[in-house]
Amino acid sequence: MNLSEYSSQDATGLADLVAKGEVTPGELLDLALEATAAVDDRLNAVVAVFEGEARRFIAEDMPAEAPFRGVPFLLKDLTSHYGGQPTGSGWPPRLGYPAPADSELTARYKRAGLVIFGKTAVPELAMDWTTRSTAHGVTDNPWKPGHTVGTSSGGTAAAVAARVVPMAHGNDGGGSIRVPASCCGVFGMKPTRGRNPAAPAGAAWQGMLTEHALTMSVRDSAALLDATAGPFKGQFYNSPEGGNFAAEVGRDPGRLRVAYSSKAPYGAPVHDDCKAALADAVALMESLGHVCEEVDIALPEDGWTTFSQFILAEYAADMRIEETVLGRKLTAADFPKMLWDMIEAGNALTAVDVAVAETRVHAVAAAVAKVFDTYDVFLSPTLAQPPLPHEAFPAMVSVDAHYAFYLSWMPMTHIFNISGSPAMSVPLHWNADGLPVGVQFAAAPAAEGLLYRLAGQLEATRPWAGRRPLVAAG
Repeated sequence: MNLSEYSSQDATGLADLVAKGEVTPGELLDLALEATAAVDDRLNAVVAVFEGEARRFIAEDMPAEAPFRGVPFLLKDLTSHYGGQPTGSGWPPRLGYPAPADSELTARYKRAGLVIFGKTAVPELAMDWTTRSTAHGVTDNPWKPGHTVGTSSGGTAAAVAARVVPMAHGNDGGGSIRVPASCCGVFGMKPTRGRNPAAPAGAAWQGMLTEHALTMSVRDSAALLDATAGPFKGQFYNSPEGGNFAAEVGRDPGRLRVAYSSKAPYGAPVHDDCKAALADAVALMESLGHVCEEVDIALPEDGWTTFSQFILAEYAADMRIEETVLGRKLTAADFPKMLWDMIEAGNALTAVDVAVAETRVHAVAAAVAKVFDTYDVFLSPTLAQPPLPHEAFPAMVSVDAHYAFYLSWMPMTHIFNISGSPAMSVPLHWNADGLPVGVQFAAAPAAEGLLYRLAGQLEATRPWAGRRPLVAAG
């Protein structure tokens, strides 16, 4: 197998070739490393490589039978630990602290046969709206270098789009799978709250943080979720045991009732490219026999204010926990000024402030859930703007201005973290500049099967895997 052949396969295809004996896991790892070397000087998507550990896993620990046996894989450098490797989170103080053991999700990836050989770039402590950090610098978009890959699974999205690996780990606390999937033209599914184990982060962000992956193909996303989903003892939020998600791909979704809106929550303007992506998706859905109706979700007026307060408190709590790991107090010298200001703003909130914010966040969840009493799917642009140039992202502004930019950039995604709904960004549209502009489909909690049926139909009707960015291996 050469690099061109490798880069044309999805993970399911590579696993099938391994099972047939047509390629070995070691050969696939060689190709993944070759692909990394071919593109990463341009992209800065892969921030750590541990080839020796990957080869040791192949030789000693890889299961004899597993759904993705021998397939190369990358972990996002945030929350999911690989024993013996730092979880750096783009933050210099963490780089010297190897994780003592694998996270539960990492263990499940290994049991699925995936060969984890490195980590992907994230924004510093996931507190930025683009993928840049003091530790590793800026990650470039493979479709148009000089532009963002989004936040915060940006390195993962760039690596998958550039065909370094056919799929890689991501997680999503407010859009961090779907936003980079939209920016990089790949498929990104955020599962239902608690569907995958989030330990040790577990109950952080009231279960809004969900773990999964970004993929080139729908079938890879579904089969990987089959391999990793399921309750984890001791975790506060767990979803019911899932079904066979891989079997849903290719099934007829039926005639769906679809609500759609180009209106961003809380009034942010929406770029014409994003409106065009939505209109295109609505026309495609109607051509497939689905019934689409324009509907805006009626959210509480204080929903955004209280959500931003809630997240500031969570950031401050995260840093309090970091102090126990590092064994010292954190100070302003440990952070870029913007991040320190956010942490201080979170520390300034009272327990009563946070309790009130949590109550109002639950009101947002109720408003979102109400839509699914009438409709099967809610459709919107994934983002309010197409992928922006790096210089569009402010660095040294007030906390209020930082969050105002969030609302102008990615206002559509966080409401489905709040509600716990599964939501996916699907790469159906590219703008006149050749940049991908994703569309988001959401459904009621635990309805991943419905979304995978729909995603399979969309992929079969308008396949995207043949599109290749400017910077791509092979």
